Amino acid sequence: MQKMLLAVDRLSTWIGKTFAWTVVLLTLLISWEVFSRYVLNVPHAWVLDAQIMLYGTLFMFAGAYTLSKNGHVRGDVLYGFLRPRTQATIDLVLYVVFFLPGVIALTWAGWTFFNESLAIREQTFNADPLPLYPFKFVIPAAGAVLLLQGLVEIVRCILCLRQGEWPAREEDVEEVDVDKLKEMVHVTDDIDALDTPTTPTTPGFPPAKRGEGA
Repeated sequence: MQKMLLAVDRLSTWIGKTFAWTVVLLTLLISWEVFSRYVLNVPHAWVLDAQIMLYGTLFMFAGAYTLSKNGHVRGDVLYGFLRPRTQATIDLVLYVVFFLPGVIALTWAGWTFFNESLAIREQTFNADPLPLYPFKFVIPAAGAVLLLQGLVEIVRCILCLRQGEWPAREEDVEEVDVDKLKEMVHVTDDIDALDTPTTPTTPGFPPAKRGEGA
């Protein structure tokens, strides 16, 4: 069971990291358009639509990745103080009542939007139109991946209710842990150690004590 959960985590991580490269594409596209518009005086009408599509794709596919890392923002400040079983109970209820209906509706509606757009070969409304139906396919695709990761999270809640602790997750890049950073550079919080003189003393004279003036 744990291997299956981690396999889905790895899938969500791979998808999230793959589409994270759209940030690079966005940066290059915007930089090129600024240069082309203000230096070469050759603006392009389709660039704004392309920017919106790239950002939307990044945002949509980041959902499953963030959920796999338990990185979504929680509004309840008391949640972190609760026992794992209590946390799992709350999460399970919220997943069943809100998450599953919402994401299923998103995926179903997105698939309908994509098929309608594909049927008419929908394009953007500007002088240089871009095909819109590939971008609309992102909605059901990202919804399906998010739904799969949500089912994994529901299984995690059930396992936590049985075992009393949360199952392990796939590790990834995390924010800096101050305590681990101190261990790496051998830094302590010993205030007295900070008062130890680090500069050499003058030969023949003892080092000054705390509280002694010049």
